[in-house]
Amino acid sequence: MLATAALTAWLVAGAIGPSIFHAHLLASQVDDPDAAVEHAELAFRTASAVALALSLTLGAAAAFAVSVVLTRRIGRSLASVATAAHRIAQGAVGVRVESPDMGAEFTALTDAFNRMADRLDESERLRGRLISDVAHELRTPVATINLALEALEDGVAQLTPATVEVLRAQGNRLVRLSEDLASVTRAESGALTLDVTQTEPGDLLEQALLAARDRAAQAGVDLVLDVEPGLPRITVDPDRMAQVLGNLVDNALRHTPRDGRVALAAVRGDHPGHVVLSVTDTGTGIAAEHLPHVFERFYRADSARDREHGGSGVGLAITRALVEAHGGRVSAHSVGPGEGARFEVTLPVVAPAS
Repeated sequence: MLATAALTAWLVAGAIGPSIFHAHLLASQVDDPDAAVEHAELAFRTASAVALALSLTLGAAAAFAVSVVLTRRIGRSLASVATAAHRIAQGAVGVRVESPDMGAEFTALTDAFNRMADRLDESERLRGRLISDVAHELRTPVATINLALEALEDGVAQLTPATVEVLRAQGNRLVRLSEDLASVTRAESGALTLDVTQTEPGDLLEQALLAARDRAAQAGVDLVLDVEPGLPRITVDPDRMAQVLGNLVDNALRHTPRDGRVALAAVRGDHPGHVVLSVTDTGTGIAAEHLPHVFERFYRADSARDREHGGSGVGLAITRALVEAHGGRVSAHSVGPGEGARFEVTLPVVAPAS
């Protein structure tokens, strides 16, 4: 607006100032040099005053007009954002705003709003699926327990050790599900307290291997360890990282057939100051369309995480939350079904401040 006013004033002064000055000199009709100088000074003052008054007046009018136009455009743009936000607050989905083409700041605002709306829609979709999946996870053990109790009440079945084992297994399944849900909720909300210390990456993998060695032997799966020499220590909570590696190894063992192989490895990261811990199996593999979702709660894919393998459905979600709490990231890789899978945990050598 100031630029508009200045430009208008300069154009008006340049257009009318010289003509007024020239007309005043012609009207003076004096021959005396002193009188001519006096009239020239008077003409200059008059022309300057008139030109300045007109230029300021027109400049102010132009600035006012521009400000009105801009204010209305800004008001309409902000009103559209406010209306969209109000609709989202009322539960509407798919609400987006268009960029008003008023500069980088407004474009950034609308882009940020639309990204927020996308995240809210995705969160709502995941929330609905979470409720559905929890109901499904609860339905099977509860139905099994009810059937067993009804059979006992009707005298159809006797309270044998096998029946007790079924009831205990289904009860344990419910307990495990509730504990896993509580764990992932605490981890994702940032309510975890990490007791970090300088730890050798190889020690973490060795402990994970020892913890899973018996289960691997029973499953007929070869469990191996490969640690790159000279790796720097990483600042982690050993107990939480044991939980991370335990989840990944359990997941690999569940999806690796007999005579398969699960390899634990530690190498330097592609970026300086990072170490990569990986768990690679020769199991069922993961289809490409499922890879971005395997760390979501209860996400299931026929070739990756079906209920027949016995997982609660939140182990990988807990893994991601714990890794991110350490300032790291976890990723899944697979060529495809039947080609095995590799899970990588990338951790900084120096943990971020809590």
